[in-house]
Amino acid sequence: MATVTLAGVKKSFGDAHILHGIDCAIQDGEFIVIVGPSGCGKSTLLRIVAGLETMTAGTIEIGGRVVNDLEPKDRDIAMVFQNYALYPHMTVAENMAYGLKNRGIDKEQIEARVQNAAQILQLGQYLPRRPSQLSGGQRQRVAMGRAIVREPACFLFDEPLSNLDAKLRVQMRVEIKKLQQKLGVTSIYVTHDQVEAMTMADRLIVMNGGRAEQIGKPLDLYARPASQFVAGFLGSPAMNFVPATIGSDGASVELAGGIRVPVGTGVTGKAGAPVVLGVRPEHLEVAGEGALAGTVEVVEALGADTLVHVKLAGGESVIARFDGSTQVAVGDKLTLAPNSSDLHLFDSNTGLRLN
Repeated sequence: MATVTLAGVKKSFGDAHILHGIDCAIQDGEFIVIVGPSGCGKSTLLRIVAGLETMTAGTIEIGGRVVNDLEPKDRDIAMVFQNYALYPHMTVAENMAYGLKNRGIDKEQIEARVQNAAQILQLGQYLPRRPSQLSGGQRQRVAMGRAIVREPACFLFDEPLSNLDAKLRVQMRVEIKKLQQKLGVTSIYVTHDQVEAMTMADRLIVMNGGRAEQIGKPLDLYARPASQFVAGFLGSPAMNFVPATIGSDGASVELAGGIRVPVGTGVTGKAGAPVVLGVRPEHLEVAGEGALAGTVEVVEALGADTLVHVKLAGGESVIARFDGSTQVAVGDKLTLAPNSSDLHLFDSNTGLRLN
């Protein structure tokens, strides 16, 4: 086990800047998830930590040791890939033992480590089989077993669940989290799936355009996103955004049609400045009088919840999340009232938080 420190990590390909200086201190035993859309630089950052990609500038420390110039095999890490990367001609046991044999570990120790990993991952009966005889979830467990037997200081996961179906992804993310908690190994996990990120991480690094947009605990980022990007990326359905301007009182915003919405004190910006008002679907409630009045366009009954799409008078559409027993139909007129404490304001130009 070890701490991992990233300081000013940058990556460029010629004039194309991929990473713009990433700083993060990962604690011993912590489960960090790097999340963001395709092309944001998250996999590049993971490959740099692994030593599979060279960085343009910066420093990486694993266990207090600078590893910038070390080969991947010397960094004391183990990586689990998206495509499993198993040798098809080898059995499960041989796949798990292969890296240890190359390092010259004696046979008895290899056997003990393989058996221990197989017991942890419930793979004992599959040790004589080849990858082609396994399901996708079983192959992913073998890939994790191969990482476990190395007894590394840090696990690196590169979108390990993307090739699995939806139900199996849910099962495997629970298994991976339980496994990491049991082993207590520092882990860095890359995904584009914000549900995976929210449910698995001790802390998140939300990436956007090669930058760490925000770092923190999942629920902290969900409740108080630092930017419109983070607010829109975390949460399903995504946060609703409505254009507005700052009111003259500094404690409200004005929507289309002159409707004022109280947003509390502490708003940064001049009166009349354009802003974006954000509110999550679960924070909208039906009220007799309120700021957001419109017509129901679509109703999605999900069982426990009902998602109601409402077209506002100003032309924008928002989604409200109600209890599954809520009775509402397309064409109904609704007035939605958000609580001022649940509202978020963002600068229209920079996307940064204003309240």
